[in-house]
Formats: sequence, C-alpha cells, structure tokens
Amino acid sequence: MSRRPTMTIRPCPCGLPEAYEDCCGRFHSGTAAAPTAERLMRSRYCAFVRRDGAYLLRTWHPRTRPERIDLDPGTRWTGLEILDTDGGSAFHTDGTVTFRASYRGGSLHERSRFERVDGAWVYVDGDFLS
Repeated sequence: MSRRPTMTIRPCPCGLPEAYEDCCGRFHSGTAAAPTAERLMRSRYCAFVRRDGAYLLRTWHPRTRPERIDLDPGTRWTGLEILDTDGGSAFHTDGTVTFRASYRGGSLHERSRFERVDGAWVYVDGDFLS
C-alpha cells in the first residue's frame, strides 16, 4: 500500500485561512480587486510580507502616494490583527481599518483611511496609535 504525500496548504499571511493564491494573491496579480477596505488592508499587509512594492504603490491614493517605497529587507512581519473597521463595505465610498501588524521585535498599531477611486479601494493615509 503506497501513501500519497499530503500537501499542507499554508494560510495567507493576511491571517485569513485561505491559501495565498485564493486570497491576497488574486489581488496582487490584478485578477480581482479587494471588495472592502478591510480586504485591501489585509492584501497590503500581505504585500509588505512579500515585499511587493508595486502593489503597495498601485493601491495607494494618487493624492497621497509617494513616488517610490523602500521596503526594509530585514523586517520580518509575523501577524496581522484587525481591531476595528468603520465603513469600507461595498456600500461605502470611504472607511477606516484599525489594526496591529506584528513584526519580529515589535508591532505597528495604526488607524488607516481608505477611499474608492474609480470604484476601487485605495489606501489614503493613517494615524499611528500607541
């Protein structure tokens, strides 16, 4: 009797149980758009984990987007916790997501603002919280 190797599907870095390809990967590749501000937040966190600066710039509001982004190769992101959302659904034009993103050695606590531009959610800016 032979045993088939079992494949372990690792959940997406954004914290949802789906595989990356079925979760944030489809947003990163451009085959789908994040349907809510929270999903955009999760996909942006995942882009930081994967060092996908192009996606981060593409999903940044044109009004506040920097010309380039420098991702620290030494930062090891270890988890995302969504603490609160306000608005940001399919029925809203703006919203906020409060989150804590952990990295080896600390965490980042932020309330991020999102808006729709041409129907797509984009990151506007955020306030660091203690």
